Amino acid sequence: MLYWAVVFLVIAIIAGVLGFGGIAGAATGIAKILFFVFLALLVISLLANAFRGKGPKP
Repeated sequence: MLYWAVVFLVIAIIAGVLGFGGIAGAATGIAKILFFVFLALLVISLLANAFRGKGPKP
């Protein structure tokens, strides 16, 4: 999911440089949403592993 957030961010940067403001704004919004969803899932995953009591594998 983080991969897709970066892809949409790159699309937004390229569209902004080329002057496509609407596409750049939409791609930026999608990238923000995907990034925050990724962060939320990361926190949930870390908390689930902490409460389960299993540490990282060596």
